[in-house]
Amino acid sequence: MGLLVEGEWVDQWYDTKKSGGEFVRESAKLRDWVGEGAPADHEGKRFPAEKGRYHLYVSLACPWAHRTLIMRKLKGIDELIGVSHVSPLMLDKGWTYDEAEGSSGDPVNGARYHYELYTKTDSHYTGRVTVPVLWDKQRQAIVNNESADLVRMFNGAFDELTGNTLDFYPQDLRATIDEINADVYDNVNNGVYKAGFATEQSVYEKHVKALFAALDRLEQRLETNRYLAGEWLTEADIRMFTTLVRFDAVYHGHFKCNVRRIEDYPQLSNYLRELYQWPGVADTVNMDHIKRHYYYSHDNINPTRIVPVGPALDFDCPHDRERLPGAGIRSRSA
Repeated sequence: MGLLVEGEWVDQWYDTKKSGGEFVRESAKLRDWVGEGAPADHEGKRFPAEKGRYHLYVSLACPWAHRTLIMRKLKGIDELIGVSHVSPLMLDKGWTYDEAEGSSGDPVNGARYHYELYTKTDSHYTGRVTVPVLWDKQRQAIVNNESADLVRMFNGAFDELTGNTLDFYPQDLRATIDEINADVYDNVNNGVYKAGFATEQSVYEKHVKALFAALDRLEQRLETNRYLAGEWLTEADIRMFTTLVRFDAVYHGHFKCNVRRIEDYPQLSNYLRELYQWPGVADTVNMDHIKRHYYYSHDNINPTRIVPVGPALDFDCPHDRERLPGAGIRSRSA
């Protein structure tokens, strides 16, 4: 995992010595917007929603990128926005488009390394080189590299082109969704990384305890709620799903988040299966990429780079979520 410094690639892991053993995630820096619906405090440029103008770059292993793949599928914008994925192996040059290692290749820019998209955007770019990235083929530049922004964009920016008015961020549920997102992001989505990348025992234990306290809260919430925000499936569920689907296969062992498995939680495990079985979602899950990326790429955690065969997971087995009231996905036209 490296970064760019004034446009030059540097193979450098996170410096946890400076932060007392804490993993500190860098905030996204490229925050322009497509279409309407940008937050009130948005300061980036805005660009029109057009068919074929934008291209999505992702990793099939990355939970942050996975969010955007799910939204692209559920919002029916597959034909409007093309997609390319990197190799699951993130080594000394970071994410690559090496087709021999499992990448789709890059038919838009012909990039060999993902960082080339950043230097094409800004030849002096400084910062981490991350996925997902939404690329503007007209301007030959990155529009946005923040997954939370892209989820919101995809929710509404292309509705006039597709006629798809499903709304994963309904106006009357926004305060609830925002509150859930804040807890899930800090303690679950990023919490597994704060535990897994910690380099001090006390730091690791602090974040593992916070992670499982959050999972316990969510388990309790799902006893009476079909989805996190109530009867409607929203972006909060999509953001939660991408961590849950990786948990038992990767975070439980590789990141030492082993107090309990998701399978040990009756509500969370059934909820996970329902979301996985939602039409289109399973198509976005690639467990081979997920396991190969984490176990092979993080040699500071797994120096042998042996990828475990298990666990045996069956997300297609029946769930019990029908016992709770659920109305599916809200439509803006309803």
